[in-house]
Amino acid sequence: MSLTSDVMELREEEIAKHLEAALGFLDGFDHAPRVARATTSVRAEDRSPGLGARRRFRSTTPGLVTRREDRPEGVHLIDRVGDCDGADPLISTRQAAMLQALRRALAVGLALGEGYAEQTGLKDLKRRNLEGALAADRRTEFAELLAAEALIVLHSSANALAWLLADHAGEVQVEVGEVEEFLTDNASLALHGALWQLDQALATHAVGDEEKLVPTVIAWAEALMEKSARRAEGLARVAPFANASYRVEADDLTLRGFTPATRSGGGTLTMSFKKPHEVVGNHIAKYQALRLAKMLMAYDFDRRLNPFADLGGFIFTFMGDGKPGTGKTTLIQMMAGLLNDYCGNAGYPFRYQNFGIDNIDSYQGKSGQNAKAFIQNVLDPSVIGFGTIDDIDQIAGKRGDRQSSAGQQEVTAVFMEAFAGANTVVRGNCTFGMFSNYPENVDDALRQRAGARFLVDGPQTREDYIDILALLMGQRHDIPLGDHDLFAAQEIKRAVAASFDAHARPKEAGLVDVYDAVAARVGPLDTIAKLGTYLKAIQEADKRFTGRAIKNITDAVKVRAMDFELPDEWMEQPDLFLFKPYDEKAAMIEDLRQPITVEMVVQEINRYADSEFRYADKSDEVAIEAMVRDFGRQEEAKKRYLEGKG
Repeated sequence: MSLTSDVMELREEEIAKHLEAALGFLDGFDHAPRVARATTSVRAEDRSPGLGARRRFRSTTPGLVTRREDRPEGVHLIDRVGDCDGADPLISTRQAAMLQALRRALAVGLALGEGYAEQTGLKDLKRRNLEGALAADRRTEFAELLAAEALIVLHSSANALAWLLADHAGEVQVEVGEVEEFLTDNASLALHGALWQLDQALATHAVGDEEKLVPTVIAWAEALMEKSARRAEGLARVAPFANASYRVEADDLTLRGFTPATRSGGGTLTMSFKKPHEVVGNHIAKYQALRLAKMLMAYDFDRRLNPFADLGGFIFTFMGDGKPGTGKTTLIQMMAGLLNDYCGNAGYPFRYQNFGIDNIDSYQGKSGQNAKAFIQNVLDPSVIGFGTIDDIDQIAGKRGDRQSSAGQQEVTAVFMEAFAGANTVVRGNCTFGMFSNYPENVDDALRQRAGARFLVDGPQTREDYIDILALLMGQRHDIPLGDHDLFAAQEIKRAVAASFDAHARPKEAGLVDVYDAVAARVGPLDTIAKLGTYLKAIQEADKRFTGRAIKNITDAVKVRAMDFELPDEWMEQPDLFLFKPYDEKAAMIEDLRQPITVEMVVQEINRYADSEFRYADKSDEVAIEAMVRDFGRQEEAKKRYLEGKG
């Protein structure tokens, strides 16, 4: 294995060494199940009357005719796969593709297992054990390393197999259940158990029905990945593999620890896109979404870095909050549509993914696994990614909240680590948007990991309401528009300037009091010292206003310094900007950068602090209302109880 920019290359010669062993697993082996119970035992002599005991094609090639035709009892996957096409004595293209994929996937898994053994010293321990020279004090370490190697081989083989068969999947779905024969004594025994389970699944679902062959194998591979990933959680011995990435160039496959591999392309989006003028009101949110879409397009695939992330001013995470019906979904549709169009024009792969309530699973560990897969899919440095988490207050639970399920707590932990953890790397190829009608119900620490705040307040002015009425009415009517310049109020620059100016003073009552008190004491907020005094006063009024809040504010100020839109022609003609070398793109962006002013800083402090005070006020009010309802119930219960006794 050789090191590239951020992945280890798994060379073809390392895979080729294990092809013969992989073929041996397919050709036949004996296995007595230790955990699972056999559901079928279809043998050659048990087939339906009229079918020959050995109906496979018999070669007449010299030297091969003497090959033994009778098979001992055991697992023979080549024969089992051959049984999936009814009475046809010849192997089909689909069957051949499946067997080829399975052999290669096993070889990949075995190669990675061998690499792990060399890296951790397991190879030397195996040699000593065979020689009978393994020290007693190293037997526990030896067993743990063997189990880790088994998990790595199982997951890698299943991961590669699902990837290789993705183009052959079709639309048929098969449920195979959990992989019960899951053994981790060593890699060889682990594969025996897993492949025995595959043989059982094929006999149950695919014999005589070739359409179910590949779906059954993929379902088995996914179940095997899920179980091996769960077993690997918290095991220190697997860290060298779990924290690494391996590239198989011939298959265009990148294996990232225990995370399922995903295709570089994002697939075809089927959502209904919205144009910017169709987003009525929400001026600042719309403006920032427009700019963020263009920022993402500056990503350099060769350098795997975005100049905006390098220079400062890139929005990695943001939160959009507002009342129901104010346009959060429309905002998502607008931004996804812009990115889809920009990427289509530039030939860049684009991936949009939403994490919804259906990703919360009652099975322990599955919700966290779903969240990790979502994060990795969007973070993939080979694509432009846009990830959304709708109704995050329902998805991510508050820590310490007894009403939050275990799955919600798992999701919160994953998101917190991904968005601002010790290992978080912001390349600038993707962004995550969290949306909520009730942001006060989001865990404070998770909410503060949203670097930007989009207040999605919907239409506000008379002109906004006329525009949205005309938009939603459509064209099938003869009602005159009247004295109104349609959509003129939605002109971005004018509306945004007015929106930013409105934050020269705070809006929330509690913050207004703090602002006025500081201004009366120190005068205009026109120096770093005075601004720091204002920030300290906010912290004294709200203890949750910590250093992370200051970082979010300064990041927002840096975004304001990038308060320019990349010209539309740069998106329409990629050669003008997108296809330029990284350093040249960075220089072009630097030339457009705006100076930071004290007005920007004050506005961003007020915008951020307003949102925190708004959340705190709502949270307190919700808690008070709940307590009032509880007291009312108690009084009513007491009244009815006394009436019943009287």
